[in-house]
Amino acid sequence: MFNIVLVTPQIPNNTGSIGRLCVNTGSKLHLIEPLGFDIDEKAVKRAGLDYWKKIDLHIWSNLEEFLESVNPTDNIHLATTKIDTPYFNASYKKGDYILFGSETSGLPKDLLDRFKMRQITIPMTKEGRSLNLAVSTGIVLYEAIRQNFNTYKDLM
Repeated sequence: MFNIVLVTPQIPNNTGSIGRLCVNTGSKLHLIEPLGFDIDEKAVKRAGLDYWKKIDLHIWSNLEEFLESVNPTDNIHLATTKIDTPYFNASYKKGDYILFGSETSGLPKDLLDRFKMRQITIPMTKEGRSLNLAVSTGIVLYEAIRQNFNTYKDLM
C-alpha cells in the first residue's frame, strides 16, 4: 500500500516495530544503509522477529541508489522536526514513499533541501525534541491509510 523508508536507522527495536507495522498494513519497508545493527538471519532469529520473513523488504546501499529508483511522479513525504507543516495536511496516495531519518540525526540536510515542499512534521510541544521513530511512523502511516481507507480496506 505505502512505502516506508528508514534512512540509516540506528536502533534495531525501532526497525523491528516498524517492520511489524509494515506487515500489518501491507506496506513495503525500505532500509537505507548503513544500518546501526545486523539484520542477518541469525540476528533476526535471536531478536524473536518471527514475522521478519513476511516483510516486503528492500535494502539500499545508500540514499542516492534509493532515490534513483523512485519515479519522479511518485509522491515522497519527508518526516522532520525542522518545519511546521503538519503531516495531516499532506495528501497521501497509494504507493507514496514516507521517509524517516535516523534516530540520532534525522534526515540529511541536503535531502531536506532537495524536497522542501514535501516535508511534514508531527506537531508536539517544545518540551521534547522528538517522538520515538516507530511511534512517528505509525502516526503518519495511519493518516495515509485513513485518507485512502476505501482502497485500503480491500487488502483486509
